[in-house]
Amino acid sequence: MRSHLLNDTTAEHYRRSVTEGVERVAAKLATTERPFTGVSVDALSPLIDRIDLDRPLHDTGAVLDELDEVYLRDAIYFHHPRYLAHLNCPVVIPAVLGEAVLSAVNSSLDTWDQSAGGTLIERKLIDWTNERIGLGPHADGVFTSGGSQSNLQALLLAREEAKTDSLAKLRIFASEVSHFSVKKSAKLLGLGQDSVVSIPVGADKRMQTVALARELERCKSAGLVPMAVVATAGTTDFGSIDPLPEVAALCEQFGVWMHVDAAYGCGLLASLKYRGRIDGIERADSVTVDYHKSFFQPVSSSALLVRDADTLRHATYHAEYLNPRRAVQERIPNQVDKSLQTTRRFDALKLWMTLRVMGADGIGQLFDEVCDLAEEGWKLLAADPRFDVVVAPSLSTLVYRYIPAAVTDPAEIDRANLYARKALFASGDAVVAGTKVAGRHYLKFTLLNPETTTDDIAAVLDLIAGHAEQYLGESLDRAS
Repeated sequence: MRSHLLNDTTAEHYRRSVTEGVERVAAKLATTERPFTGVSVDALSPLIDRIDLDRPLHDTGAVLDELDEVYLRDAIYFHHPRYLAHLNCPVVIPAVLGEAVLSAVNSSLDTWDQSAGGTLIERKLIDWTNERIGLGPHADGVFTSGGSQSNLQALLLAREEAKTDSLAKLRIFASEVSHFSVKKSAKLLGLGQDSVVSIPVGADKRMQTVALARELERCKSAGLVPMAVVATAGTTDFGSIDPLPEVAALCEQFGVWMHVDAAYGCGLLASLKYRGRIDGIERADSVTVDYHKSFFQPVSSSALLVRDADTLRHATYHAEYLNPRRAVQERIPNQVDKSLQTTRRFDALKLWMTLRVMGADGIGQLFDEVCDLAEEGWKLLAADPRFDVVVAPSLSTLVYRYIPAAVTDPAEIDRANLYARKALFASGDAVVAGTKVAGRHYLKFTLLNPETTTDDIAAVLDLIAGHAEQYLGESLDRAS
């Protein structure tokens, strides 16, 4: 079995195996005509259940044949222009190359003696991102597994900086359309059920700062401790961006930690056209960025950035066998001193390769294209009497609902939209997401593929309308 270990004696075996795998994937990408085959759980599960993992095939080609049957054939392909659902982007080739390199070398970014140059590359990218944000000369940060982990660590730092002996008194303020990880983080941090105060949004789905000011004042008056305000730069449902300058002013007035969840909107850091939409982000105490959403990176690639590097000490724990205290005096850069994780992939390499090949302007141009596309999609929806669209896009998300001319029952319209989404997914012709607005079911385009066109959007809208009309016709037949 030593022939499968990657080392100096198996380099040629590695080259052949990886090349064979890459060729299979490349062929699949080149011939994929739909984002999904429409396979059902009931159809796919038996294929995987019948595989005996204790009986290996002992042949790479045979395993790849099997993989095609149980995964590659029915995978959901985010690169397809009619994948319009979640915050999943097509990935750029330099990042995929970086993924191949980091997987083979397998550095662990917890300590210098496991990563060396990898540590310095990650630190350089953190500095680069902080400069783009404008957090100042004392800023720092660390790569994470994703936005949820970044938000968790940010709120951990905020909790410790709040300096109170009573966790029950701490309050977090976030808009009613903020990411679910805010409430989940509060629970993980040992805060009470009432610790997250939901701030209403306006018709534009942005946090109402008048309401925020009122809640901060109420918190103080009740003897409670405002721990953090979470402003969102790119909500998951609407792509809306909270009024960051106004939020920052209130945080300064009340002495509250300001966290900006820019997991989605971080693409504007590289934008050539729309950077001004996140003005005010430079006043944050901490920022979440997900490069794997709007920098076209493979998952996972995220980071937490902080204005004051010293606050990262709240995540520090020294172990003699790993990162002893003396390493700090010896100026040995151990990234585990900043991270909630210990063993950690060199995900920063993907972004490094991307910047070195494409440059930041190349990333920004791609993100600007999807923002422009969303504007065109908005015009299509607004002009189409079959659909109700909720809000003009701030980034690249559109939330809408099919409205039949002859049906007025909201519950029946809900069912028609739910059916249309399910039927579209089962067909494999396109993939769209769904959400609720004011208790009603809506559909959602998350546009992150520059290859998607307005013709694609129009075609998918026609498909949705067709499925909804089919459902309503069958419903009338059943009723009669």
